[in-house]
Amino acid sequence: MINIAKPEFAQRLEKIQRLLVEQKLDALVVYGDEYRKESLRYVCNFWPIFERAACFIPAHGEPILGGAPEGEKYAREMSVWPDIRNVKDFACVSVPEEIDYPLAKFSSFKEILGETLRGGKRLGVVGMYDMPAPIFNRLASSIAGLEIRDAASVLQQMRITKSPGEIACLREAGRLACIGYEQLIAKAIPGNTERQAAGAAEGAARSAGAEAINFMVFGSGPRADTIIGRTAERTIQDGDMIMAALAVQYEGYVATVEYPFVAGQASSTQKAFLTVLLEAANVQQRYLKHGTVAGEMVQAVKAVFAKHNLSAYDVYPPMHGIGLAEAESPYPDQHATYLFQTGMCVNSDISLFGHPAGSNRLEEGFVIGATGPESITPLIRRLCERQFFSTDEILPFLEQKPTLSA
Repeated sequence: MINIAKPEFAQRLEKIQRLLVEQKLDALVVYGDEYRKESLRYVCNFWPIFERAACFIPAHGEPILGGAPEGEKYAREMSVWPDIRNVKDFACVSVPEEIDYPLAKFSSFKEILGETLRGGKRLGVVGMYDMPAPIFNRLASSIAGLEIRDAASVLQQMRITKSPGEIACLREAGRLACIGYEQLIAKAIPGNTERQAAGAAEGAARSAGAEAINFMVFGSGPRADTIIGRTAERTIQDGDMIMAALAVQYEGYVATVEYPFVAGQASSTQKAFLTVLLEAANVQQRYLKHGTVAGEMVQAVKAVFAKHNLSAYDVYPPMHGIGLAEAESPYPDQHATYLFQTGMCVNSDISLFGHPAGSNRLEEGFVIGATGPESITPLIRRLCERQFFSTDEILPFLEQKPTLSA
């Protein structure tokens, strides 16, 4: 099994606590829930189900994980830190009734903050804009004179460059995503529904070891121009453009794959349109290396679109970082002046939407290296190099390459 070992969490904690001292903070609260889990998972490995949670990190000493009663045993199974407390404010239900937990023992924000602040008043919060206002207000009022500061930057810089353990998790997520996408292509054929194709992809990835499917974006035919959208009970037709992205999570880390193709046979107009996306993806490769100015990569992709008079259909930047979130820093635009660094992990996100020939997007994952990128989603890279446009072309190739995603 590939995972992040406890010594790496201890190293993260040590660095966080140094930053707290430098920024004159007495403690840090890292909030998370089922949907915004990345920062919480980064500091303690816990990922809530239904409920909410926070890791309370003192400037010195071990953290306390505050959760809720139904997930207490699960938290003890996942968390690398053993001090687990139940907090009523974190019980997450959508009913007006007060739910009783007769066997649970509860702690309050006042108690936990008293232990972590150790008499101090300066508290940093990560996830301030994800935390519900009632919970934030109770936290803020729990200690008299508490000074709260948005401390998202404490973790943001730490997470940009990935450790060998993180890269290993992302490679595995990418491998599993490719396994799922092979099945998506196999089922996204005329006569099947969008949900059949998506179900085959998700099932294959989960069966192969995926922790979760973060999302499936899917649109066929006229629905391909949605940019993002969920599957419908729509039967795929011959000649339909397929816009489908699969995001797979492994030990918290997420890799997303998407290859633009046509169900059945592609027309010459569709092929010409898709050729531009593939050209842009292959041009992007030259810039994904240590020391390259990030904005120059964006400019190079945009130059491909401009050359083909397609700039009007270019809807957003062509790359973002990946890690514990499907999209995180770096997220450069054409004006970005910072440099790519060895160990950054990124996803291409090259798209054209609203064109008369169709709409689509291409996504593949990479680790930035000293001289170029390492693909963590080799299925997508090989399809880009082959310049396939339709299932009629792709499926025979996959049948000849049964270990393509291994």
